Order: sequence, then structure tokens, then C-alpha cells
Amino acid sequence: MSLKKKCLCLSLAAGLTFGAVCSAAPADRETIQQVALLQSLAQGYLGGTVTVKQLRSVGDIGIGTFKGLNGEMIVLDGTVYQALGDGRVVVADDKDKVPFSNVTFFDKDITVDLQDVADKEDLEKRLNKVVEAHGANSFYVVKLHTTFPSILFRSEYGSQEPYPTLVEALKGKQTEFTHKNIKGTLVGLCCPNYMGGLNTPGWHFHFISDDRKHGGHILEVAVKKGEAQLDKTDKFAMLLPADEKFQSLNLAKDMNEDIRKAEHDKQEKLAGK
Repeated sequence: MSLKKKCLCLSLAAGLTFGAVCSAAPADRETIQQVALLQSLAQGYLGGTVTVKQLRSVGDIGIGTFKGLNGEMIVLDGTVYQALGDGRVVVADDKDKVPFSNVTFFDKDITVDLQDVADKEDLEKRLNKVVEAHGANSFYVVKLHTTFPSILFRSEYGSQEPYPTLVEALKGKQTEFTHKNIKGTLVGLCCPNYMGGLNTPGWHFHFISDDRKHGGHILEVAVKKGEAQLDKTDKFAMLLPADEKFQSLNLAKDMNEDIRKAEHDKQEKLAGK
């Protein structure tokens, strides 16, 4: 691990609210900071209690979404980007609320040269070999900057209260975009298998173009050539919101199928066509 990972003086300890982050409690950079659960998002917890400003204080890279599931979040080099349902990308307002996210401070621990990656499944297989070699029970964040020969990503228009479930929020509101030979950055998170009740095991990828005009949640991707940089992270902290909506959820409910649909299905399949 790089030495500077030990030098961060601003972090979030598990059980604290983001508003209670304090400089009196120095911590390291080896922590994945998670807002709520993917399972709570799947059940319709789309309101959020954490602000974008608070999120930026505990990570400079990551993925997530915004209040009402209003687009996809890409955190890169300390900036929080919002990929909107109409395809535009904007810098998120510091006051925007976040119902779910994973961020950390990125330090390059591992590099992988990639050549002729056929599709998303192939990319995951190659990255999984690296994960298995370095420790499958750790978390990994990946950053890949290259020209992608083909990529398909989605975003979505936001929903209003009372919020629907994640899958229902995506139906009819998910928008998909295909690009050829687009230069940009893939940002991804890999959760270990034991995270099945708090997130989803395996890889989750988002994308943002170099011109900051295009981005979203990756449904399919190919790579001709590029260097993937990975940050191996061995600590995890999670904020559990205290609001009534979150506390009323049955988080023991099995949401795996809904999460699978939200992660992988295109609009036609979501709509049952």
C-alpha cells in the first residue's frame, strides 16, 4: 500500500453521521465509505440524507446516485458528476442529496495492461484474476482511462415522492446511450462475496467521457488497449441514515433479483418487452 494512504486527516468512522466528521479523529485512506445499502435503494429508499459536499469530504473517486434516482453518479479526481436522464453530464450541486454511494480516496496499488477485451464479461473475468491474486476478500476500485471502441451506458430521469422501488423507478425512465471510439474513464467498484447483504458482490462500472458531456452506468463495454489502475482497500464503513423511511425498511428482505435487473437489464427487458 502507498505511504500517503496513511496520511489523510479527514475521514468517516463507521456509525458516525457525515455531519459529524471531525479533524480530531485522524484516519487512513484505506476505507470504502458507503452511504446506506444497495438493498435499501432497491426497496425505494431514494431520498437520501447525505449531501454531495459531505460525500466529497470522504472520497475522491466512486459511484452512486442522487435523490429520486435522478441520474448516475461518477466521482473522479474529487469532482462529483451527475449523468442526467437526457444524456447531459453536470457537476453535481454540493447541496444535492445522496441516497446511495461508495467512495474512497484513490491510490494506485496495482496496474493491469488490457488488450482486446471483447465485452463487459471479459473485462470482469480479467479483473477478477487480479482480485484473486491479490486477495478476494478485499475491496477494489478500478480506474481505466482509454479510448473505448464501443460502450453502452444508461442513466435515468428522477422519480418523485412517494418513491417507487429501484426497478419500478427505472422502468420507462432508463435512457441508454451507445458510443463508438469515445475517450473517457471507467470507474468501478468490486465488492467481495460476503457483501451480498449490504451491496452486490462483484464489479459495478460507471463511465464519464473526457469532454465531460457523456456518462452513466455501464451495461456493455469493449476495450482495445488500456492500463487499468486498481486501488486495493481493506476497510469498510457505512452510514446508516436515521430518518423514519430508512428505519422502517425490512433490510432482511431478499432483493437480489431486483438488484440484478437494475445492474444489468436494458430498458426493453425491464419493461418486459
